[in-house]
Amino acid sequence: MTERKTPAPPQISPYIFPALLAGFGLWCVYDGWFTTDPEMLKHQLFNRIAGGVLLVWAIIDFIRTRKREKAEQVAKDTEPPAN
Repeated sequence: MTERKTPAPPQISPYIFPALLAGFGLWCVYDGWFTTDPEMLKHQLFNRIAGGVLLVWAIIDFIRTRKREKAEQVAKDTEPPAN
């Protein structure tokens, strides 16, 4: 009998989380600053604060993820070859 090797599941990009944060941040910025919907005016202050927080968080997380990716690549490149 031969053992069947199942392929590994596809990897999710580490940049998904910063992209989602940025998307929600932009949505909150739109609702807080640009919308004319009277229903959203009740939540205007919340959306303004949340938009700023989420966009800053997305930028910080993007930078941290990029640094981590570069460090992993450098570690992989400097790793001695396995025999």
